[in-house]
Amino acid sequence: MEFTKGHGTGNDFVILPDPDGTLDLTPGLVAALCDRRRGLGGDGVLRVVRAAKHPEGVALAGEAEWFMDYWNSDGSFAEMCGNGARVFVRYLLDRSLAAAPSGGTLPIATRAGLVRARVEGADVAVEMRRPRLYDTATATLGGLTLPGAAVDVGNPHLVCALPAALELTALDLTRAPEVDASTFPSGVNVEFTTPGEPVDGTDGHVLMRVYERGSAETLSCGTGACAVAAVALRDAGRDTGTMTVDVPGGRLTVTVTADSCWLSGPAVLVGTGTLTPTALHP
Repeated sequence: MEFTKGHGTGNDFVILPDPDGTLDLTPGLVAALCDRRRGLGGDGVLRVVRAAKHPEGVALAGEAEWFMDYWNSDGSFAEMCGNGARVFVRYLLDRSLAAAPSGGTLPIATRAGLVRARVEGADVAVEMRRPRLYDTATATLGGLTLPGAAVDVGNPHLVCALPAALELTALDLTRAPEVDASTFPSGVNVEFTTPGEPVDGTDGHVLMRVYERGSAETLSCGTGACAVAAVALRDAGRDTGTMTVDVPGGRLTVTVTADSCWLSGPAVLVGTGTLTPTALHP
């Protein structure tokens, strides 16, 4: 089985080419691939399959050739992954499976619908749905309970700002934050934020850590950055704008427009090889 390893600001993925949808990808195989000791290691798996060859992508086959079949590292599905979409596009271009858009965008089919990408030198930007703030809820971490904003970015998020006296680096994210299951019946990605110093050319700067459902703490979360940016803009009294979002794995730029959200940052392919699936199972 051929694979490529890639990452976007440290959010890393095992990429599996499967143009015709013939690979028997199971939750157990995904979890084994993402195991950082016995497998290749990753926050998730990106299966590269033609939209027409995947039951969840076929409805979009007329608009996009490729479907991003994204799985969390525990073998569960996710509706959308912003960094994954950026790495997915980098892979398509690197393997000449798609041409770099000249003045336009490259459409990609996902479980959250169609996303569009553009290439900005070393960076890849993807356009996703505009984040929708729809509720309030709390997250409990140890003895700390924090209020937060529930945000829909094609997948669910809960954005919690830390009190000024609490350092972001001091949080223990080795365990999942406790949330209200009735508010988030399918689970939720929880972001914790503090304000950053002003960055030229943007409307604000936020520092973020995230606990992703199905993957635990990750170095970056693209849809989480979009959710965080939307909340920060709201708190600043703005409906639109551009935010710098720093994650442990690097820096992302999020631009919220009247009807969409652009996520931009580096997308890197680090290596390609061949694996033996039977060796993944003890």
